[in-house]
Amino acid sequence: MSEPSVARAKPVFRTKPNAVEAIFGRRKAVIGVIHSLPLPGSPDYDGRDMEDVVAFAVTEAERYRDGGVDGLIVENHGDIPFAKPDRLGPETAACMAVMTDAVRRASALPVGVNVLANGAVQALAVAKAAGAAFIRVNQWSNAYVANEGLIDGPAGDAARYRSWLHARTVRIFADVHVKHGAHAITADRTIGELARDNEFFDADVAIATGQRTGDPTTMEELRTVAAGTSLPVVVGSGVAPDNVGDMLTVADAVIVASWLKRDGVWWNPVDPDRLRLFMQRVERARG
Repeated sequence: MSEPSVARAKPVFRTKPNAVEAIFGRRKAVIGVIHSLPLPGSPDYDGRDMEDVVAFAVTEAERYRDGGVDGLIVENHGDIPFAKPDRLGPETAACMAVMTDAVRRASALPVGVNVLANGAVQALAVAKAAGAAFIRVNQWSNAYVANEGLIDGPAGDAARYRSWLHARTVRIFADVHVKHGAHAITADRTIGELARDNEFFDADVAIATGQRTGDPTTMEELRTVAAGTSLPVVVGSGVAPDNVGDMLTVADAVIVASWLKRDGVWWNPVDPDRLRLFMQRVERARG
């Protein structure tokens, strides 16, 4: 006599709340980027007092806040210390946490920490120490999986740290490089696959962005990312007053950074007039 069949319930996956809305209190949000001066202990540190480094970041935060942005990303673009964790000592990490905390307190805005994927463990610790709401990660999943579907080594450590630090309150904003051909590890991946993989590896937000400085995201690429994931989508490159309205018909948020860049330098002081023009176009798009 055959065994009776047993009906098996289909697995039920909990739908994540929209992280953009949860963090910033709205969709169609605008996120500013603070490109800080080099920090003590990092390879390109120039010897200035930490108080001056923090003061620069806080002034930038206040300009962004007064300009009407909804949140900030703190990035040490002067030397990108998280790019090579073996060169990131405890002094630099501590200074990054101190600066991020100062920005959060001065601006009263949600803040995130920018980091490359191979520094995700450090970034989660810094974000937790600084009270940051999220980290922005370059290649959260794809820098590791190499199309093998495995997560191991530093990536596995990052996933474990996320649990150990109770870091579910620190959300993952993961880049989807729409121009990624030079990344050998992902050169054969489509934009849609990159977006899907970030979701598979437990990111909270997908950022449609270029591969490097100067690579804009087109509307076609943005739509491809949005079609490849159920995660909220943010535009991280190429957003300007003349296209932000169109971008916000698809994206949940935009990052204003390249529009404020001048003379090839990121860490010029924020120009309030340029930011005001950008925010006027955003308000028009919000209706």
